[in-house]
Amino acid sequence: MTIVDLLNKLDGLLWGTPLIAFAMILGAYYMIRGKFFPFVHFGHILKNTILAKSGESTKADSDKISPYRAFCLAVGGAVGMGNISGVASAIAVGGPGAIFWMWVWAFFGMMVKTVETSLGLYYRRKGPDGRYNGSAMDYMERGIKGELGLKFGKPLAVLFAISLFLMVLQGSGAYTVGETLNASFGLNLMAVVAVYVLFIVYLIFRGENAIGKIAEKIVPVMCCVYLAATVVILLLNITYLPEMFAGIFRGAFTGTAAVGGFVGSAVSLAIRQGVARSVYSNEAGNGTSPLIHGSANTIHPVRQGLWGAVEVFCDTLIVCTCSGLAILATGTWTTGTTGAALGVLAFTDAFGSFGKYFLGIMTLLFAFTTSTTWYLFYQNILAYLFQKKPGTLKAVQKGFTVAFPLIMLGNAALVYFTGSSADLFWTIVSIVTAFPLFFNMIALIFLRKKFWALLNDYKARYLGIGQVDPNFKLFAEDDPEVMSKIERNLKD
Repeated sequence: MTIVDLLNKLDGLLWGTPLIAFAMILGAYYMIRGKFFPFVHFGHILKNTILAKSGESTKADSDKISPYRAFCLAVGGAVGMGNISGVASAIAVGGPGAIFWMWVWAFFGMMVKTVETSLGLYYRRKGPDGRYNGSAMDYMERGIKGELGLKFGKPLAVLFAISLFLMVLQGSGAYTVGETLNASFGLNLMAVVAVYVLFIVYLIFRGENAIGKIAEKIVPVMCCVYLAATVVILLLNITYLPEMFAGIFRGAFTGTAAVGGFVGSAVSLAIRQGVARSVYSNEAGNGTSPLIHGSANTIHPVRQGLWGAVEVFCDTLIVCTCSGLAILATGTWTTGTTGAALGVLAFTDAFGSFGKYFLGIMTLLFAFTTSTTWYLFYQNILAYLFQKKPGTLKAVQKGFTVAFPLIMLGNAALVYFTGSSADLFWTIVSIVTAFPLFFNMIALIFLRKKFWALLNDYKARYLGIGQVDPNFKLFAEDDPEVMSKIERNLKD
């Protein structure tokens, strides 16, 4: 059995029925218990996030970043390869039904990401540099072990941090850039990866502020331009839309028979591909968003959590849906082509040579936001793991700055020189995504009461639902009783 066979077997084991059922049940619990908050109050969410004209959404203090920049950085990490190559891979392997299961997790994910972002803000901490930081590790350690007094909170936080850090093995989009530009321009895949990695190194050395400023400008533009192109494809094939949606729902519950170069898929494969790609794309449930949002300047933890719901909505229910429908509309999904090459084929079919050049450029933009934002994620994870050893932390972070581009090259080289297709790349992505999702969902079970308290307080203050408790503290740091518990229990 080859290493590729072993990886495929591990992927199937990790993304089996237990993990998917666990995720769906937890998502359904939060959505139903929360009375479908992201949808019932969708107007309020938009008004206080992307439609907010000024003030709080753009304000940043020296020790915090603005909510909007946090949103752009988080969307930059989410809206990337999962939206083009990931969706194409899901359809190529799981058939049109995979799109339906992407929607299902996105539906629950809007609530789940609101929960994890809010908790990350509530349990935030002030670092040695005076800056605020919040993360899933913080709500595991400070929430589960600190406030609840459950000792497994600390080990859970460490396991989660290590598993999330291991996502670096997926190469942060470098392979997909090479694959796409190879399909679009005929360029050598590894040569493209090498040049791209050098570009990322340049951006990394410019620092976090530079990355944030670029993300603020590029994320909204790239999403709008890409969406406009997919809408044109749909308009050109509008008569096929009813058939496409019928195929999505039919494939979701009956599987998809072999057609053209497509080998057919079972319902279980459609579910696995759809949920796995949805988690990777919108990052709901895997605990990454608090790493960015935890430093945001916000008036209430749930107010920042609203941005999490918007991220999932924009990423999956809009961008991924348009990508998937564009591929289905052109009929290219039946050719047997997989990965980013399938996306290139779809755009070429619709727009001719312009289509493949357009997608090549868009892939570069999408990949840039993914690679740079994930670099910041990894550095924040290291800051948590070595927070009590500042000297070691500085050395480790410098070492990772050197290692990060080498890992990106190594991931692409593994797929390229083994003669494997993009399926191997997405198998690696699936494997490393499963572990942080599992550990984070465990934490969200134990911290559910804290979130409900935060949500009820937010609804009372800003939606006029319920009574405001003047003694309720919005952040753990402001509550002497909570901080006393955290300080006492973290000493044990």
